[in-house]
Amino acid sequence: MHWHAYTWFGNGQDLKHEAERRPTSPDFPTSALPPMRTGDWLIKPRSRIAETFADAVKAGEWMAAAYAAQRPDSDRIPVVERLVTSVDLLPRGVDVQWGEWLPGGRFITIGVICCPNRHVDHPCPQPPVTA
Repeated sequence: MHWHAYTWFGNGQDLKHEAERRPTSPDFPTSALPPMRTGDWLIKPRSRIAETFADAVKAGEWMAAAYAAQRPDSDRIPVVERLVTSVDLLPRGVDVQWGEWLPGGRFITIGVICCPNRHVDHPCPQPPVTA
């Protein structure tokens, strides 16, 4: 198993455009919006992959750093708690996606998706890394 990382940062109101967030939409491949189901990230263009990991700890650390860069003062769920939970879930085949509203109506989502994925039957978008 390995993991592909994805991010989206934008106007939270845009998330209402649910049709283009579903793979059945012709707009899905070109839409910058995150998919409704985490596993559907795997059928977005390869250019959307932020990183690929062979190690769950490194994937979790990447998530924590990417999240802290946008939300360093989060008072909702501490980044350390998110990291510990993610590192526990990823090796068990559970996709991890963090999302949070930011000031000014912005929204951030950071996801690490398992490949192969037990929830969707999409092919892996690229081979695993060895590091």
